[in-house]
Amino acid sequence: MAKASARHILVDSEDKCLELKQQIENGSDFADVAREHSTCPSGKQGGELGTFGRGQMVPAFDEVVFSAPLNEVQGPVKTQFGYHLLEVTARG
Repeated sequence: MAKASARHILVDSEDKCLELKQQIENGSDFADVAREHSTCPSGKQGGELGTFGRGQMVPAFDEVVFSAPLNEVQGPVKTQFGYHLLEVTARG
């Protein structure tokens, strides 16, 4: 079964998500931004979600994680939890 490792930042608005994405694209460290802004408990670990299989995350999240290029920030991705920035760190 396909597995992926990813990290994410969860916020409550699309505008905030876009603002944070811009910060990362301008050189801010993803993990630092996650620790400072993510409302998900994973934020304390720099947004690390660990390794998981297809179907273990909500569909919109899954779709990005199993199709996006590695090590490239994706988003905003809207789920019932809010707006996510995602970065796939490994897939296999």
